Amino acid sequence: MRHLILTFLLCISAYLSAQEKDKTLPVANEEYAQKNYTDAEANYRISQSKFPNRSAAAYNLGNTIYKQNQAGEAKYAYATALKNAKTKAQKHKAFHNLGNTFMKEKDYTQAVEAYKNALRNDPTDDETRYNYALAKKLLKENPPKNDQNKDKNKDKKDQNKDKNKDQNKDKNKDQDKKDGQGDKDKKDEGDKNKDPKKNNPQDQKGQPKPMPGGISQDRMQNLLDAVNNEEKKIQDKVNAQKVKGAPVKTEKDW
Repeated sequence: MRHLILTFLLCISAYLSAQEKDKTLPVANEEYAQKNYTDAEANYRISQSKFPNRSAAAYNLGNTIYKQNQAGEAKYAYATALKNAKTKAQKHKAFHNLGNTFMKEKDYTQAVEAYKNALRNDPTDDETRYNYALAKKLLKENPPKNDQNKDKNKDKKDQNKDKNKDQNKDKNKDQDKKDGQGDKDKKDEGDKNKDPKKNNPQDQKGQPKPMPGGISQDRMQNLLDAVNNEEKKIQDKVNAQKVKGAPVKTEKDW
């Protein structure tokens, strides 16, 4: 009996939590409309932390970060929004804006895929269709380097293979003439192989890494200041809204 009561109370708690109104999101939307992106970002992050299973705050957070020229960071917010999106309209918007971040980074392969997914959720959107066509055009004009060099590397590999054959023939002819030199050469090669960085200039330089989409120190400080003062600001705005009436929703607010 006690177990049933506990289960019932947990269900009621979960239901009330799901029905709880997000008071922070309208404030953030208002700040976004006023182009106060630092405070809007702080509010969207607070809203997202309180309601992690809702997609609106994550999507709007991505838009706010994108407006601050942080496309790399905005991608993660859009990915969170997509994970929690329930409707096709929400998925369409998130995929469309995700494609925009890839276009900013000139990652046309990923941009094409994102716009394609956006069209799957809303085939009637002309803007998405235009961006999709543009991304495909740019991808054709700027193919990935790996694909561009694939044929060249194949030809070079075949040339090196033939060249090595000829070198090995000459080397085998001279092998019997060397007294003890063969063992010395083998030892040297073995020592080289112990330190692959000396043999592989690619390892010395390192593989290219994408630029991180991290927050700059100044923007982080501004964000922290906004978060620290947020509770007071939210209360003041909520009290003001009771007098003025409910705020008008922006088009970015789901």
